[in-house]
Amino acid sequence: MKNIIKITDQDFQEKVIEQSKKIPVVVDFYADWCGACQVLLPVIEKVAKDYKDKFILVEVNVDGAPSTAEEYGVMSIPSVKLFKDGKIVDEFLGALPEPQIKEWAEKNL
Repeated sequence: MKNIIKITDQDFQEKVIEQSKKIPVVVDFYADWCGACQVLLPVIEKVAKDYKDKFILVEVNVDGAPSTAEEYGVMSIPSVKLFKDGKIVDEFLGALPEPQIKEWAEKNL
């Protein structure tokens, strides 16, 4: 199974909530026009590849999924949330460096 996927409002329930009952799902809420999002994207994708069997990375463009962004309280981007058993268990805001993201992942997985 691919561990980096892009989704919209329509498949959030299936690809995040339901999937997080089997394996942790990290959701990166971003926008194409967001500079910090563009900085974070390759870093978080590299971490996802390094941890490929430990979690799935889901990328949600807030412009294409406004309902989901609103439902999960995304007020600024990039906003990264970790879902386990259908619930948010931890999150961070902004473009963190790779060592900090790995530390966050280790703490939560």
